[in-house]
Amino acid sequence: MSADIAHASNGAASSGHASRTHVRSRTVCLPERNIDTDRIIPARFLTTTTREGLGKHAFNDWRYREDGSPDPAFALNAADAQGAQILVAGRNFGCGSSREHAPWALLDFGLRAVISAEIADIFRSNALKNGLLPVVLDAAVADELLASPGLELEIDIADSAVTLPDGRRFAFPIDAFARTCLLEGVDQLGYLLKQTPHIQRYEETAHAR
Repeated sequence: MSADIAHASNGAASSGHASRTHVRSRTVCLPERNIDTDRIIPARFLTTTTREGLGKHAFNDWRYREDGSPDPAFALNAADAQGAQILVAGRNFGCGSSREHAPWALLDFGLRAVISAEIADIFRSNALKNGLLPVVLDAAVADELLASPGLELEIDIADSAVTLPDGRRFAFPIDAFARTCLLEGVDQLGYLLKQTPHIQRYEETAHAR
């Protein structure tokens, strides 16, 4: 089964990202712990203020050899990892300095969700604001996924649950507002903009009193 994202009917919002209800994909695994944001996107690539093109620099110093060629030993360079949209990583993923470029780079690379037993709080917040789904599962489940790269998973965003190929289903925590933004395809500003008609009606009613 090829990687696929189930989109909601309203498509991409004017301020935000593509709306989605599910992420269905094979996994690619990086079992190393404490993968920090500098490893996700090295600081020398932070000069841009747009996310387009950052994907080619995701894990740059890990993915490429000194001569610039892809390192075949790196998991994301493997042929069977191409097109995978779910990254399963070791504990404490996204630690280190706060940089919004980290989720930007992962999204531009093609990832739509990161699963780990532990995801750094600041990275988790930045990810949700930009449409990248951070999924924290119990360590035993995360370790099982790390031991079996390439599994086909389905993540149900509305139900906050991950379904494994054998049918087992595991819930994960997600803030209700962040989940709404993912489902509607908006960021925080986009959500506020969608409330404009309600705000206008309130103001009209208040002024009429």
